[in-house]
Amino acid sequence: MGEVSMELTRMFELTPLGGDAFLATSPPVGRPRLFGGQVAGQSLRAACLTAGGRPPHSLHAYFIRPGMPDEPLTFDVSRTRDGRSFSTRHVTASQGGKPILELIASFHDPEDGFDWQDGAPAATPGPEGLEPLALPSFFRHPPGFDVRVVNPPPEGEWPVAHPFWIRAAGPVGDDPALHACLIAYLSDMGVVSSARGPGSPRDLVTAVSLDHAVWFHRPPRADRWLLYSVGPVTNHGARGLARGTLHTADGTLVASIAQEALLRPAADPGRS
Repeated sequence: MGEVSMELTRMFELTPLGGDAFLATSPPVGRPRLFGGQVAGQSLRAACLTAGGRPPHSLHAYFIRPGMPDEPLTFDVSRTRDGRSFSTRHVTASQGGKPILELIASFHDPEDGFDWQDGAPAATPGPEGLEPLALPSFFRHPPGFDVRVVNPPPEGEWPVAHPFWIRAAGPVGDDPALHACLIAYLSDMGVVSSARGPGSPRDLVTAVSLDHAVWFHRPPRADRWLLYSVGPVTNHGARGLARGTLHTADGTLVASIAQEALLRPAADPGRS
């Protein structure tokens, strides 16, 4: 495993604190608050460590407070249920004794069943002919991913625009739980900006994630190319809903994503 891959996977090496509590570090990322996908992915990792090897099939998370870089994160897992086929876990991620994220994850033993999916996005160029995304010098996040944007934004504009191809920049091993956590991590990339309706102003006083959901349809690999495509569903008041998919290079649907974002126009002073 290369140095870049080790930097990426090191975030998911949680330290047991006793019982079902775990500790993780928060690496500096060149921005004033933690990336929400990091907290969601680490929370899922904590849940996986208590699930006895069952793979996750879904997660639902609520972002409560912004996370602070360079502060340790504590994850407290509650074993809600262990059934014959399913397990449910509730995770509270905290900093300084205050919760910043609540996550519920469900785990399902593999079973035989139907195998059908909706079609993949049509007429999308492959990643090989696209240029790697160059992150701004002030923005060192996400570390360890190769991102190829299908329709690059004008020079100087940020954040990354959907759809884009993404994969870990190097092999990350064969642990399926780790791959699911990496999918949870990257699934928060560019979703808030994609929740805005067509033609809506870019000038927002607040643009943050409220809640986030991921469904794992098939075992994913985060170190192979995935096409991530997200678009808006509805905007009303100060909230916008976006929905997305992750497909492999051969068009297999591995995950679906939904997120609601708080989108306050700059003319509205809003409330804290």
